[in-house]
Amino acid sequence: MKKSRFTETQIFSILKEVDAGLKVETVCRKHGISNATYYNWKSKYGGMDTSELKRMRELEEENAKLKKMFADVSLQNQAMKELFAKKGW
Repeated sequence: MKKSRFTETQIFSILKEVDAGLKVETVCRKHGISNATYYNWKSKYGGMDTSELKRMRELEEENAKLKKMFADVSLQNQAMKELFAKKGW
């Protein structure tokens, strides 16, 4: 996945500029982003504050850790099944 040029706090500040009353086109031109990028950010981060963002980031990290654990257990399970199949159990 492509890494964004902007941090999440910068994205929040850009979204807040439009909430403060500036036009979307003006803000996008100022920061060098497209209107589509702005609206994608708005759909993802709209209505959030920094505490919710921190919680979301923690949950994403926990989810990644759990996915890795699941993959490891699945590999072990598959290896055990193959071993038992060879032994004829």
